[in-house]
Amino acid sequence: MKSLEDVAKLAKVSTATVSRALSRPDMVAEETRKRILAAVEELGYQPNRLARSLRQRSSRSLGLIITDILNPFHATVAKGVQDAAEKHDYTVFLFNTDEDPEKERRALNVLRGHLPQGLLIVPTPRTRENLKLVANLPTIELDRESGTPGAHSVMVDNIGGARAAIEHLTALGHRRIGMIVGRLDITTAVERHQGYRDGLAAAGIPYRKELVLPGNHREEGGRIAAHALLSRPPGERPTALFVGNNEMTVGAVLAARELGLRIPQDLSIVGFDDSRWARTMQPALSVVAQPEYDIGFLACETLLSLLRHGKAMQPVRIRLATNLIVRDSTAPPGHISQP
Repeated sequence: MKSLEDVAKLAKVSTATVSRALSRPDMVAEETRKRILAAVEELGYQPNRLARSLRQRSSRSLGLIITDILNPFHATVAKGVQDAAEKHDYTVFLFNTDEDPEKERRALNVLRGHLPQGLLIVPTPRTRENLKLVANLPTIELDRESGTPGAHSVMVDNIGGARAAIEHLTALGHRRIGMIVGRLDITTAVERHQGYRDGLAAAGIPYRKELVLPGNHREEGGRIAAHALLSRPPGERPTALFVGNNEMTVGAVLAARELGLRIPQDLSIVGFDDSRWARTMQPALSVVAQPEYDIGFLACETLLSLLRHGKAMQPVRIRLATNLIVRDSTAPPGHISQP
């Protein structure tokens, strides 16, 4: 492997001049810079970025911590972050927590050793405490908020999106609308639950807590909750379900099929999050779509802007709009067949 000294020898300059030409080209005369770059190309020299980072106590890298890489939502968010980072010649270190605060804490400890310039994180319930490990690191929270004072965040209008889903179902004539909700120690779940309640109230429908069950943001949790709701007596069974995220919606659809319920003839379903499977399943699923890619891309651009211009005096809190997409999984309530 060729070294900085090899480049300096070939270009007939000092190693300090080579270093300046690669890191601060404006400080080196044009002819000298061209000679150095020619030597770099001829030798195939690759700068040791890690060593340079250790000297400078920073690197052109960012940390990204998400909670579920298998969830298409988080995978697309990560893609948006990476694309924005690469646009500005930054590297992204990716960590997955599986919604586990201890994994998040370990990820932050590992990340500190890489000396990133900034952090993007999808919080767990203990992020506010865990972020103390990197207290001086510029941070953007994605999708959720941890409650950290002064935190910057990029999210969507969860309340408005959930309310739009319920207004769609009530306009079709549904009165018994169940909800499979995520973990209520996470802000997105709290906000979507509030939107559900707001939608019912707007239609004059009383909120019934027995029609709301937790799905823990997981497919199996959604399946179990849907089984419980759809196994109620026919006069008490929901004619429609609103499901708080993509994974739980998969579980709800599986439960409906296991119980022999037809979608939408026996049961209407609206999920929060769009995906390829939602578009291609039969019938195609009505959803509240989020701009997942835009969340990641905009969050990364915002973080890099903060790095360029210094920390903002006021927290940056960006809320993107959601989009209700009506497909074939919703219809006016009809007879619910016996499982």
